[in-house]
Amino acid sequence: MAASQTLLCRQILLPEGWASDVVLTISGEGRIAAIDSNAEVKSSLVEAAGPVVPALANLHSHAFQRAMAGLAELAGSTDDSFWTWRDAMYRLVGRMSPDDIEAVATKLYSELLKGGFGRVVEFHYFHHALGGRHYASVGETSQRILRAAQAAGIGLTHLPVFYAHAGFGGTEPGEGQRPFIHDVDQFLALLQALKPDCEAAGATLGLAIHSLRAATPDEMRAILAAEETGGPIHIHVAEQEREVEDCLAWSGRRPVEFLLDEMPVDDRWCAIHATHMTADETRRLARSGAVAGLCPATEANLGDGIFPATDFAGFGGRFGIGTDSHVATTVAEELRLLEYGQRLRDRRRNRIASGSGASIGRTLFEAALAGGGQAAGMRSSGIRVGARADLVVLDGNNPFIGAASGDQILGRWLFALGAEVVRDVMAAGQWVVREGRHTNEEAIDNAFREVLLKLA
Repeated sequence: MAASQTLLCRQILLPEGWASDVVLTISGEGRIAAIDSNAEVKSSLVEAAGPVVPALANLHSHAFQRAMAGLAELAGSTDDSFWTWRDAMYRLVGRMSPDDIEAVATKLYSELLKGGFGRVVEFHYFHHALGGRHYASVGETSQRILRAAQAAGIGLTHLPVFYAHAGFGGTEPGEGQRPFIHDVDQFLALLQALKPDCEAAGATLGLAIHSLRAATPDEMRAILAAEETGGPIHIHVAEQEREVEDCLAWSGRRPVEFLLDEMPVDDRWCAIHATHMTADETRRLARSGAVAGLCPATEANLGDGIFPATDFAGFGGRFGIGTDSHVATTVAEELRLLEYGQRLRDRRRNRIASGSGASIGRTLFEAALAGGGQAAGMRSSGIRVGARADLVVLDGNNPFIGAASGDQILGRWLFALGAEVVRDVMAAGQWVVREGRHTNEEAIDNAFREVLLKLA
C-alpha cells in the first residue's frame, strides 16, 4: 500500500463551490481521506501548481477507433454519413489483433488523462477475430482493455456489449460485424468470466446493449433478467435519423419511445446520443433518471445532429460527456461543442445555464461531473471525503489561468484554452500526468506508432 500524502490547493473546486488554501489528505488506497479548509499553511506542504478541479468520467468510449481518427475525412459522395463511416470502421476491425487493441487503448487512455478525464467507460463490442473466430479466452479483448487502463493509470468502467443483429427485427449480421457477435448465453458467460478479472483490476463491471437494431426485445429482456453485475447499463439510441425511420417502420414507435415503453429504464441506464427525440421523448427520458450520454465531437464529425440539451436540462435531465470515436480527447472540446451546438441551432448565446448570471462553464462542468459519475457507476464524484482522488491541476503559470479566480477559471479553460492548460493529473492518488506529459509517454507512444505503421 502506498503512503498517504497531502496537497495544498490555493484554489479548488469543491462540491459546495470554490475554496482557497485547502489541504487534501489522500490515503494510500488513492481516496480522499480529509479536506481541511482550516489547516495551517506550512512551507513544507506540497503545493498544487495551479487551480485544482475534479477529473471527469468519460462515459462513452470505443478505444480501438482512436487508430482511425482523422482517416475518414475523404469525400466519397454527397451522401457520406454515419453509415459510410461505419464501413471504414469495419475495415479497421478486420486488421486489428488483441495486441493492437491493447496498444491503441493504452495510448488513448493516456490522452484522455491529459485531456482532463480520470475515468473512462469502455463500451466494448470488439470481442472476436476476423470472421467472428473466437479467441481461446472468452474475455481476451476485454482483458486487453483492463491491462491498457492499468498501464495508463486511468479508472475504468468496463461494459461488454451484446450485439447480435444487423438491423431491427433480428436481421442476420453482416460479415463486418462478425467480430462483435454473441448469442444471449455466450454473452452472459462473458459477463460471468469477467467478474474476477474486473475485481482484480479495480474496474467496475456493467453491460451494454449495442442498440435496438442489434438486439431483439426478447434478447434484451433475457439479459436484463439474468445479469448480476449490478453496474451501469448503456445503449446507443436515436443517433441517426435513418435509425428513427427504421424503428418506426419496424415497431410503429420511435427508438427512445420504444426503449422507455418496453425496458425498465432507471438511474442505472445511460442513453448514448439520444439525438433525435420529440418533446415528449425528451421529457420522459429526463424524468426516467437515466443519463443522456453526449459525445458532441463525434456527433458533429458523423453529421448525426444536435441533442436537445436546453429542453432536456429544463426537464431536469442528467447528462455527461464521452469521446466515442475519439476524434477529440479532451473535456474542454466536448463541453465547448455541446454548448456551441445549442448556440448555432438557436442563434443565441449562453444556452446551457442554471439561471440568470450563472457561469456556463461551471454549469456544464458540474452537470457532466455528476452525470458522468452516475453513468460510470461511481459511488461518488467530485472532491469529497471517500471519493477517488481523481484531480486535475490547471497551469497556474499560464497568464489566463493565473489571473483568473473562481468560475473564471472554468470559463478560460473550457472556452478559450483547452487541454494546453491541463498541467498535472492525479488518478486514484497517483500522479499520471506531469507538466502535460504522461509519466510513461515514450513507451506508450512507441507501441502505438508500431500499430499505426502496421495498419497503414
